[in-house]
Amino acid sequence: MSDVEDQVRRALAANAAEEGRTPLLCDFSVAEQQAAAEAQGAPPPGGAAANAGPPKLPDSLTLVVACVLLNSEDEVLMVQEAKSACAGKWYLPAGRANPHETLHQAAERELLEETGLTAHLHTLLAVESAAGRWFRYVFTGEVTGGELKTPARADAESLQAKWVPQPEQLPLRANDLLPLVERARARRCAPSWHPDLLPAARPHSLNLLRIVGLIKRRSTNRVHLLLAEKTTLHLPTVEIHPTRNLHSTLRKFLVEIFGPDLPQHRPHGLLSVEHSAGVSDDDVTDGSCLTLLVAFRPPLEEAPIIGKYVWHEIDKDLGDQLLARVSSKNDTLLLHVVR
Repeated sequence: MSDVEDQVRRALAANAAEEGRTPLLCDFSVAEQQAAAEAQGAPPPGGAAANAGPPKLPDSLTLVVACVLLNSEDEVLMVQEAKSACAGKWYLPAGRANPHETLHQAAERELLEETGLTAHLHTLLAVESAAGRWFRYVFTGEVTGGELKTPARADAESLQAKWVPQPEQLPLRANDLLPLVERARARRCAPSWHPDLLPAARPHSLNLLRIVGLIKRRSTNRVHLLLAEKTTLHLPTVEIHPTRNLHSTLRKFLVEIFGPDLPQHRPHGLLSVEHSAGVSDDDVTDGSCLTLLVAFRPPLEEAPIIGKYVWHEIDKDLGDQLLARVSSKNDTLLLHVVR
């Protein structure tokens, strides 16, 4: 149990790098999710093709990176698009990660290619997801060098880059960048925010969602952590279904744990992100693991578990740290699920 508590402490301290090379235990795979749906009379998501099992990484996964960078005048770095579908429109430096490329490497590469600048990207600002196979990792940081791309240096990556005080006044490729810019500005000014958090270098062959679920026992007022008992005690972990959004995957997993009468709960954001690209022992490791903080509202006495899971009382100091993260919306990394 101390190993699990140490893992949670590292995530709270944004110090989850190199947590271990042993693959995580997955408590509810895509195949098991499909079997559970069929047992309830529902067709497998994605139609008959889903019977063949989940698509293999990395073909099934689209990983996108974006950068929100501000200068001393609070201007945001923007690029003018060169692609034919949106030529002339403006957007953040962004693009797809290449197979076997880390997220941080992809963000630095896209930034340099599209703007001509280099930067120290010191934290993730948000993680966005659509269905279970498209993810965008948004970084922020400070420019450290390079030469801003001018129209004279236009190429297939972008037409130009410039610092913009009010991006909403430009013809934008999409308005979804505006909340991200406001979030970067708010983080710069806010007295309290989650610690700098970068993807931890841990390889995964699957795309996983790990749950830090907490609840309080009424009789003692102590915080308890939700644990799975498969082989060894660990944080419950589910394979993200490629055709469902993350909220749907989470709900299906919790039904597996608690039954159809789910206790009221709320996801509060991410504590860590794990990703390390490449091939290890002939196994693709472009998968990822998102650690999600979930708080349950009723007392433990009113949240019975039906699966092979338990509530475990944790150290009081650790419980207080988790409760503090729950009390503030900016104390976890934003997870935006696009429906």
